[in-house]
Amino acid sequence: MNALGRHILVEFTGCNADVLNDVSAIEKSMIDAAKIAGATVISSNFHHFSPWGVSGVVVIQESHLAIHTWPEYRYASVDLFTCGETVDPWVSFEHLKQALEATYSAIELNRGALNIIKKSDYKPTNVRDSSNPIDTKNFKIARNVWFTDKDDMQALSLRYTGDVLFNETTDFQQVRVFDTLAYGKMLAINNMVMCTERDEFHYHEMIVHPVSQLSKNLKNVLVIGGGDGGTIRELFKYSSIEKVTMVEIDEAVVNASKKHLPTLSTEFSNPKLNLIIGDGIEHVRNAKAGTYDLVIVDGSDPVGPAEGLFTKAFYTDCARVLTDDGMLVTQGESPMFHTNTFVELNHCLKDIFGIQKVHTMLFHATTYPSGMWSLMMASKKAINPKTDIDVAKAASFVKQKNLKYYNEELHAASFCLPNFVKNLLEK
Repeated sequence: MNALGRHILVEFTGCNADVLNDVSAIEKSMIDAAKIAGATVISSNFHHFSPWGVSGVVVIQESHLAIHTWPEYRYASVDLFTCGETVDPWVSFEHLKQALEATYSAIELNRGALNIIKKSDYKPTNVRDSSNPIDTKNFKIARNVWFTDKDDMQALSLRYTGDVLFNETTDFQQVRVFDTLAYGKMLAINNMVMCTERDEFHYHEMIVHPVSQLSKNLKNVLVIGGGDGGTIRELFKYSSIEKVTMVEIDEAVVNASKKHLPTLSTEFSNPKLNLIIGDGIEHVRNAKAGTYDLVIVDGSDPVGPAEGLFTKAFYTDCARVLTDDGMLVTQGESPMFHTNTFVELNHCLKDIFGIQKVHTMLFHATTYPSGMWSLMMASKKAINPKTDIDVAKAASFVKQKNLKYYNEELHAASFCLPNFVKNLLEK
């Protein structure tokens, strides 16, 4: 070899855009490309680029492999740099070409041409040779891989192990489970955080307990969505409940939770549960009037299969299937993040139930966009959610069930809104 290193600069074009925007797929392809070429992988560092794309580098004993992707252009820029003669960067190139489903242009440069530079008489004090190689038998790659929930303007990133524990793309959406370093297992749908083991109780306790403590008759409950199981886990803490019907459109969500989220999926075997894999919107449309004491709409953001959960027709059907004392609660997005959806949903419910029968709750959701999240509660009869609660009974329930977020004091406080939220809802 007439140079110290080989450097291949590659422009991959016509790539699979979904692959280019998938940080875990890119990281795996780059590590595999290094290993296939015979390189010794030392570490990897990959993250989502905003608003789309992936940047990352695999550090190898022989130098590095680096990539930056532009999914919107179906383009990736790749650096393959190896020192010495033991690793052939063109082997890595061939693997990446197939992984990205790409066409290409490439150029190879010789780095440190030996006809230009000359070896000095420098003698390092610390010498590594073949008699003292890196121990790769029990070697663990240092990985720095990030999952990012983002839109064009803002993002939340969580570092995870680099492994995807569950990954299934259904007719409805992509469902994945990651093992994050700070928040435990995380369920993501279409690259949006649905829940994490560390903070899921914020959401699930608040979507269930305030409305349940206010309910006068809690026997027959309908849950739309909620495939992770957290909502029914909280519901079955009430002994008065005789039946819960849960309608989840995507069985993959249920399967992912059963396999990887055991603290959420504890009640899927409860004999009082009627689990239906189907369309919740259709189920409510066809249900008899006055069937349910409580309807909980535990859906994701208003995209994909959840889009229909944010319409007047759907909530009109929800009102129809409630008993005379029935109540409804639905996740209402963030007043900071999805301001228009937050306001429109509130006004929609007021048009159906009446202004005095709709109330808004706020709570902390640390892994949801902006950290401030809302729930909308509606009732067939007018109530004051701050005062129409048996405080002593709620306090006893909280202590008995060892709740981690909801309590009798927080109950009233969650219905107290900041001025900017009040102004939004009054306009």
